[in-house]
Amino acid sequence: MKSMWNSLAGDQVSHPNLDMTDLVDRSLRDAGTSSVDPALEEVGSGSWALPQLKDTGQLKESSTASRMPRVATGFLKAFGLLASLYFFICSLDILSSAFQLLGSKVAGDIFKDNVVLSNPVAGLVIGVLVTVLVQSSSTSSSIVVSMVASKLLTVRASVPIIMGVNVGTSITSTLVSMVQSGDRDEFRRAFSGSAVHGIFNWLTVLIMLPLESAAGLLERLSGLALGAARLQRGARAPDILKAVTQPLTHLIVQLDSKVIAGSAMGNTTHSSLIKRWCSPRGQTNQSAGNTTGALVPGAGGSNTAPMDPLPCRHLFAGSPLTDPAVGCILLAGSLAVLCACLFLVVKLLNSVLRGRIARAVKTVINADFPFPFGWLSGCLAILVGAGLTFLLQSSSVFTAAIVPLMGVGVISLDRAYPLLLGSNIGTTTTALLAALASPADMLLVAIQVALIHFFFNLAGILLWYTVPMLRLPLPLAKRFGDLTARHRWVAVAYLLLTFLLLPLAAFGLSLAGGPVLAAVGGPLAGLVLLVTLVNVLQQFRPNWLPGCLRSWAWLPLWLHSLEPWDSLVACCCPCEACSPPHTAAKETHCYENPEVLASQQL
Repeated sequence: MKSMWNSLAGDQVSHPNLDMTDLVDRSLRDAGTSSVDPALEEVGSGSWALPQLKDTGQLKESSTASRMPRVATGFLKAFGLLASLYFFICSLDILSSAFQLLGSKVAGDIFKDNVVLSNPVAGLVIGVLVTVLVQSSSTSSSIVVSMVASKLLTVRASVPIIMGVNVGTSITSTLVSMVQSGDRDEFRRAFSGSAVHGIFNWLTVLIMLPLESAAGLLERLSGLALGAARLQRGARAPDILKAVTQPLTHLIVQLDSKVIAGSAMGNTTHSSLIKRWCSPRGQTNQSAGNTTGALVPGAGGSNTAPMDPLPCRHLFAGSPLTDPAVGCILLAGSLAVLCACLFLVVKLLNSVLRGRIARAVKTVINADFPFPFGWLSGCLAILVGAGLTFLLQSSSVFTAAIVPLMGVGVISLDRAYPLLLGSNIGTTTTALLAALASPADMLLVAIQVALIHFFFNLAGILLWYTVPMLRLPLPLAKRFGDLTARHRWVAVAYLLLTFLLLPLAAFGLSLAGGPVLAAVGGPLAGLVLLVTLVNVLQQFRPNWLPGCLRSWAWLPLWLHSLEPWDSLVACCCPCEACSPPHTAAKETHCYENPEVLASQQL
């Protein structure tokens, strides 16, 4: 009977083996119900195929006179793209300033408790929380360097904080990916790109934090490298990006980051983080009339004034508003500009990257060297990511620029992964050059902290990239991207849990003491590992499990399915962005169209 069925199937005309969902999507698009550009087609199969734009050939058929308006339009689009990118980067800078105004004093107070910082887990979550609050890994690292140099913190206690700083810096790309949640396919690619960065950092922490707690691996390795090097003080690395953005951002607000470091080191100050006076020189005298807590000219932001004061020229220089009020205003404004610029960038990229241009860009970026030198492609991508991050002097800006390019399909996840790893290396080289420009009493400490950051990221690359079978962040990010594309509220839950709620819970337990943290966190961590192991065995080796564990169907529905949570989210947020995809409508369309059924292979 089986051979008869095969022979009958062989006599028929062969049809492509299409997935039912892709088939219905294509039918809906042909019916005119999709907003996808008609020049767009999918290359390859599956939901992770990059979109390819066909060459319509309109420029070949048109005359020279009709080409001129199109060329002018192309120049205008290119100018609009560069302008949108410029304001996008400026909005990221203002967003960082807003978070510093809102959480700077809290960030400084978190660092004060040296008993809590001696706990590695507490130090890790403190690094995450502080970086999320100030939105700047450079600021967090400078606080750590100042505390170690002042003997308020040991080098071993600073290692988990540096790990947390590395994890917290990935929140920027996650926030940027949320802007593309309107289109499920774009959101799948963009969010997976931001998630692969965070997953890489967390997996590296899971391996390196126990090793560091047990053997002090990174501390000893950085100490050996520091002893073998002949150090000479150098100049600070040129900050090309800030040289371009500061003319605009300094007209809006200027901050004094020394206030945060002073708060962390126990120097009680009531000064505002907003700069009021910007003169770096001049003799100082006591300012008796400064009752508002504003910064006045002088070294270190102290309340002293020079003989010839030069007030700062920015929007909030003379404002009577408090730091949190200014932070709220800047947060709302920067988020609005950020979303608007990112929307324009995505639309302009979709408009500019057409036909042969799109194919050329994707071929160059996603190309691999021929066998047996294919492994050189990833190494080159790591070097490119490190070099661009070094030039931009900001890993957040680089990763935030990669994410929308992934969303529109220009960069694949496999190519973005080494670029993001190179960005991690690039930001550590920036920290090394900044450490070489430190004062003499902080030089060795600053360089050792920068080396710890470098060796941590290098260890992550050796663990999760050099061996292709161990590139676990890639499949995990793809699974996570598929999940968030179908249930978009999961992205918000991931953002809140990973960067806020879980670190806050761990920090609260650490305040109660190490035994309490171990008693509560140990069983929870063991439960998560057990569930993960059972899920893996259910998929690959179900025969190894007892009958009751081969499926989670015996649990309540809300514990093994997201459908009840979808209903709850839909009640709280009835908008289209919070609703799951309309699979029922696709199935109805399939059964109501005999042509769709006839084209599907039996």
